[in-house]
Amino acid sequence: MTDLNKSLTRATLLFTLSLFGSFTLSTAQRPAVEEDYYRIITLPIPENIKLEVGGLAPLPDGRLAVCTRRGDVWLVSNPYMEGSRVPTYKKFASGLHEPLGLMWHPKGYFLCTQRGEVTKLVDTDGDDVADEYSSFYKWPLSGNYHEYSYGPLLLPDGDMVITLNLGWIGYGASLAKWRGWMLKLNDKGEMTPWATGLRSPAGFGILRDGSILYTENQGDWVGSGRMTHLSKGAFAGNPAGLRWSDEPGSPLALKPSDVPSTGKPMFEVAKTIKELKVPAVWFPHTLMGISTSDFKQDTTKGAFGPFADQLFVGDQGHSKIMRVALEKVNGEWQGACFPFREGFQSGIIRTVWGQDGSMIVGMTSRGWAATGKDPYGIQRLVWTGKTPFEMKTITSKPDGFEVAFTLPVDRKTAENPNSYSLNSFSYKYHKTYGSPIEDARTLPIRGVVVAPDGMSARIVMDTVLREGYIHEVKAEGVRSASGSLALLHPVGYYTLNAIAPGEKLAIAARAAAPGHNHADMMATASTKDTPPTNSKGKTGKPATTAPKMAKRIIAMPADWTNGPDQTLTIGTKPGLKFDTDKLEVKAGSRIKLVFNNNDDMLHNFVVTKPGEANSVGEAALKLNLNGPKMNYVPNTPDVLYHTNILQPESAETIYFVAPTTPGNYQFVCSFPGHYSLMQGTLVVK
Repeated sequence: MTDLNKSLTRATLLFTLSLFGSFTLSTAQRPAVEEDYYRIITLPIPENIKLEVGGLAPLPDGRLAVCTRRGDVWLVSNPYMEGSRVPTYKKFASGLHEPLGLMWHPKGYFLCTQRGEVTKLVDTDGDDVADEYSSFYKWPLSGNYHEYSYGPLLLPDGDMVITLNLGWIGYGASLAKWRGWMLKLNDKGEMTPWATGLRSPAGFGILRDGSILYTENQGDWVGSGRMTHLSKGAFAGNPAGLRWSDEPGSPLALKPSDVPSTGKPMFEVAKTIKELKVPAVWFPHTLMGISTSDFKQDTTKGAFGPFADQLFVGDQGHSKIMRVALEKVNGEWQGACFPFREGFQSGIIRTVWGQDGSMIVGMTSRGWAATGKDPYGIQRLVWTGKTPFEMKTITSKPDGFEVAFTLPVDRKTAENPNSYSLNSFSYKYHKTYGSPIEDARTLPIRGVVVAPDGMSARIVMDTVLREGYIHEVKAEGVRSASGSLALLHPVGYYTLNAIAPGEKLAIAARAAAPGHNHADMMATASTKDTPPTNSKGKTGKPATTAPKMAKRIIAMPADWTNGPDQTLTIGTKPGLKFDTDKLEVKAGSRIKLVFNNNDDMLHNFVVTKPGEANSVGEAALKLNLNGPKMNYVPNTPDVLYHTNILQPESAETIYFVAPTTPGNYQFVCSFPGHYSLMQGTLVVK
């Protein structure tokens, strides 16, 4: 037996055993989990094939084509693992420059987008190996590492669109022509500029009605991940690409200098810049994901479950799929995003629908670290046929929101306003990388009306809703009509660009509970610090051995008359890593530490007690809306010292006295999604 067959046989055996084991515990014995409804199936990949996925393309004959970041294109036979359950792999093409998009053209050839061109790949003799490599459309490169290119996506009229990443030189920059743009190509390879304002547009797709949407990652001018409708001439928010707006064929004349960096919400700035397109959906950073990627509209006609026509959005950093339900209000898209399925093996970059209605997910993590620990992979997400109890949609109403459910609700819990909580918040629109959560407010609920069939609940607010804000809708107290199930995911985030017209419901105002007000009932929007917790999540008392803010001292203490005993400098490098994984200090010594964030992402530096880096990172993830203002540093005695969250290419110096007890302490970046990889050891001698 060959090594290839051995590796595939081992993987198949492990898959079979895991599938069998998943049925050994009755779901009646435990709360429902995502795996009960959507199962992840892993395709075995030979050990000698480094399948760092850049693009996926299903073929009419059932095979799957995969382009990799290493420059190859592979043909995968039997990707659904039928019969022998063993897929086979054949190299179709090689020598490409980090291709991040692949398309099978109906005319019988591949189009693959590499760094500087869309390449046409043709197999002329039918042996499943490319014989012709030709340039379909080219664009210039500056050589900047951040100049990724994506696509193409075939449009209903036979044209295609591609997207070009900005470069990075401290902040996003369009160093070469058309960087930061979506470009439209016809079948002759002729280009028409379509839209700009893009930063890192790895995911884009087309809806049934022909609307083109794209997903964006947090960065400069991008407070959080978002999804935006790109009509021709749209400006999506990052002004770097406007450098080319005076080129022939540009659909807009806006200049970079026309875009102010005021920090006002994007919705407010759009009132004065008509070309600025506000997002249809925001993905609140760390609450939903940290790096949105590819998405697909559910066109499976029910084969993927009860979410027909909704969008399923990948997240590279959190290795998960999110769900989006859109609606049109006043002719423009807006809607809600929901958690959906976690637990993929690597960072999700590409998704396609399989012929059986499953979702095929392509992944990579080199340089773009992810919570999934594998460096790459292909998995299929398959519906088990069982309907989860979920908020199916959230839609705008003139006096609040209507939540539709996938199963009938228990009327008693669904009619109780205390089963719900709502908040609204926004982000700053500015050149700075990312944004804290801004202007968070709790929204009091006047009442709830449940539909006669129990499939929806209309939540009437006791205040005027704020257009342009993200609305967190939680329904943690609602139960299903049969079985008293809790919602599998009790939260959704609705982007309210316009309040829907219609009639308001006449509901009497609620009486306030004695000694309470509604604002105090919503912890996630509170401006108060969360209670201190230890690594086991139990409430504890604040440390009394140090003054407030002693964990972050940014000026040398006055009594250090001879200065620090030791100065340490630590930086970052791509791939969610510190530039060293070990620091050494003397017990009880006075330490000056300089943290340089050399990366193009946000990071902090947190020293923890021995063995507590993961628990601190997990606690930071649970800070919810409080996370940004707390610099993702949880209030726990397991945190000893820390910096604040730092912008890319910035630095902060802190001063502290090393622990008096020798041992292997830890340091970590506690920014959500980073902590599992970005760790090191502080050796105290």
